[in-house]
Amino acid sequence: MSRSRAAIILAAGQGTRMKSKTVKVLHKVAGRPMLDWAVALAGECGASDIVTVWGAHSPAVRDAAEALGTRTALQDPPKGTGHAVLAAREALADQTGDAIVLYADTPLITAATVARVFEALEGGASVAVLGFEPADPAAYGRLITNEAGDLDRIVEFKDANEAERAVGLVNSGVLAAPADLLFDLLGDVGNDNANGEYYLTDVVGLARARGLRAAVVVADADEVLGVNSRNDLAEAEAAFQSRMRKSMMADGVTLVAPETVFFAHDTRIARDVVIEPHVVFGPGVVIEEDAVIHAHSHIEGAHLHRGAHAGPYARLRPGAVLGAGSKVGNFVEIKKSQLAEGAKVSHLTYIGDASVGANANIGAGTITCNYDGYDKHRTVIGDNAFIGSNTCLVAPVTVGAGAFTATGAVITEDVPADALALARTPQTHKPGWAARFHAAKRARKARKDSQT
Repeated sequence: MSRSRAAIILAAGQGTRMKSKTVKVLHKVAGRPMLDWAVALAGECGASDIVTVWGAHSPAVRDAAEALGTRTALQDPPKGTGHAVLAAREALADQTGDAIVLYADTPLITAATVARVFEALEGGASVAVLGFEPADPAAYGRLITNEAGDLDRIVEFKDANEAERAVGLVNSGVLAAPADLLFDLLGDVGNDNANGEYYLTDVVGLARARGLRAAVVVADADEVLGVNSRNDLAEAEAAFQSRMRKSMMADGVTLVAPETVFFAHDTRIARDVVIEPHVVFGPGVVIEEDAVIHAHSHIEGAHLHRGAHAGPYARLRPGAVLGAGSKVGNFVEIKKSQLAEGAKVSHLTYIGDASVGANANIGAGTITCNYDGYDKHRTVIGDNAFIGSNTCLVAPVTVGAGAFTATGAVITEDVPADALALARTPQTHKPGWAARFHAAKRARKARKDSQT
């Protein structure tokens, strides 16, 4: 990269078709707000200076962009994409390199594609535009090329004639140029068009009028899918999931039923992991080699080490760490807890705010009672401990290495290593009580029936 790079992220749209109190660009794809996707892309493509353009109706966008480390510029009132880019001119007054315009509602463009746009500038173009060829060009602006294959002009659909509307190559909106040239061209853009707006796309025609070359780079249609509605959001999610599933399998992950598995933007899974049907990954999941995720499990913010098993019907919440060869079984929930190597939590159990030692066995129905209504407290279970079924461990509490707790125990005090903890009322019998109970109930029912 011989020249510095800047990115201008347009995020000032109203997003009315989302019909949501949440600003459009803060809606999530693969567990990540669309604005975050755009900012991350700008960084991945080498932009050292990033400016997010926001609208007066959405201060939440300004706050989110600044939290992500970008500078911000206000577009008020909104007068089109060209006007939006001009809002960033003051922030980039000292930029001597290239600038690219990205969109906060187009989350799936890859850094490799953006690199091709910059390569077009390095190859001699003064302006480079990212286009695509959708199955239905619909109302997209058309990219009109000349005999040499260079871009001649961009025509908005509303302003296009019949021949121009027949063109299948359309505009994604992404455009790059030297920053000083971009703002200079935008200064000449007018608003004599069907919408009375200042179009960013007009810079292509203005550059050509100066004898400058404009290039077009073609991307896959799924990659430049813009989101304007809930339906578009679902399509973007589907496109991401399809891409991620193919990538996972290409890298050596087994997906038994790929179409039923859903990933987050940052899911990391090593080769030779097996994922059974109907598994959902939230953000922050790392799974090491030879692990198995059984069907109908939900995993978020968790780390599974080599050979760990989870599910079926397991829920691993943030902070869950499963050691090598450990097992979490059906209807088990783990939250902010660490299972050491070989530990087993097989059935119907909640483990929260706990440390479980190596090769410990947690019986069915066990609960770590970690919350007193005000604060969370920690449970520590030592190596090789055995927790009997239906044990309640009232935190803070420690069960020593090799210790046992009896079935049905309520443990409120620390258990020494290698001890047996018994904490339940001794069983007693009342002879004849059941017979007397049934007789009394039957008599009562008979009297009630005779009165109706």
